[in-house]
Amino acid sequence: MFGDRHVIVVDLGFGDAGKGATVDWLCSPPAGLDVAAVVRFNGGAQAAHNVVAAGRHHTFRQFGSGTFSGVPTLLSRHMLVEPIALAAEARALAALGVADPLSLLYVDERALLTTPIHGAANRCREDARGASRHGSCGLGIGETADYARTHDAPRVADCRNPDALRRKLIALEEHYRPLLAGGAHRHDPIDDLIDLYREFAHAVAILPGDQLAGFADAGRLVFEGAQGVLLDEWRGLHPHTTWSTVEPRNARAMLARIGAPAYVLGVTRAYGTRHGAGPFPTEDPALAIPEHHNGTGPYQGEFRIGHLDPILLRYAVDACGGIDGLAVDHLDALGEIRTATGYLTPDGYTDRLHCGAWRDLGHQQRLTDLLDTATPVLTSLPTDITTYLEAELGVPVVLTAHGPDRADRTIRVATTA
Repeated sequence: MFGDRHVIVVDLGFGDAGKGATVDWLCSPPAGLDVAAVVRFNGGAQAAHNVVAAGRHHTFRQFGSGTFSGVPTLLSRHMLVEPIALAAEARALAALGVADPLSLLYVDERALLTTPIHGAANRCREDARGASRHGSCGLGIGETADYARTHDAPRVADCRNPDALRRKLIALEEHYRPLLAGGAHRHDPIDDLIDLYREFAHAVAILPGDQLAGFADAGRLVFEGAQGVLLDEWRGLHPHTTWSTVEPRNARAMLARIGAPAYVLGVTRAYGTRHGAGPFPTEDPALAIPEHHNGTGPYQGEFRIGHLDPILLRYAVDACGGIDGLAVDHLDALGEIRTATGYLTPDGYTDRLHCGAWRDLGHQQRLTDLLDTATPVLTSLPTDITTYLEAELGVPVVLTAHGPDRADRTIRVATTA
């Protein structure tokens, strides 16, 4: 299906489309892909990739979703690494029968650290927004990325250098002192954090710089994206976005540096979802589709469901610079689902959204304003949704799922051009 190309898995929506389950299948014996490593190329501990396989369920956050198949994880320089959450996830995986999970983990020393200081600041900031919350998960991801753009931020390499780490944590705490002083959220003492991070440095393999070529020499790489393209920091619907490049730009660049070919696999549900605040034109609260693994988060907000939206899917494909294939999940839940053919807006009818220039947040804000006022034109969903999506998006559907389990996934096309 993919030839000799490495696979980049990216969510074409607002997240929760089934990236983890897709990566789990790609790494499993039935796929036969000989995967050498799963590379996490964006996001951090706010990811929630649910995998159900052979009677086990785990919500993957920082570990790659190939872990059940014994596939190692590489946390790239583009990841925001939260060591305390990583340790908790390792314990959960061990309880599910994964032997020594941390031995499967490799971390680029250049990756940023997300600390409890970032998390406390994040929750204080969202509290201050009141009813105008952006939909953050409250785990400090945005604060980690924002602080690093103007300050000497803590990185994974600092976990091996207590003096440097202490200096950076003190500066971080001082930076956020005014914000934290006005809120109810606190964090662990710096000395305790340093001890925890030193243990982390001893427990995992921290790599000096880019080691991607070595992993690629051992077999195929699967790049596991987090969140969804419609939440991308520069292409998503501002301001309800993540502080992370979700579209495959960074993954493609990593592979280009080692001269390796890439296959971009877009993932979508057969209907629309969104977690938290922001525009969602096809949302329909009357849809009765059970959701087993997503609920209302104290900061992220409620899990929302809507009809299929090819207009937003086409926008996401454009934002990715094109994709090579499509995986369609949740085909077992189509009973009441319809599809949008376009939007009625104050400016008239439209069935296409223009991407605009990269990093043009003004354009992204205008898209948000447009979609906030858009009314979808809905029609019955064709019986053969896979053929319909191929025609709408211009890419082949290569993988489908009729349920949450690994066994529910099916290859649709044996080879693609």
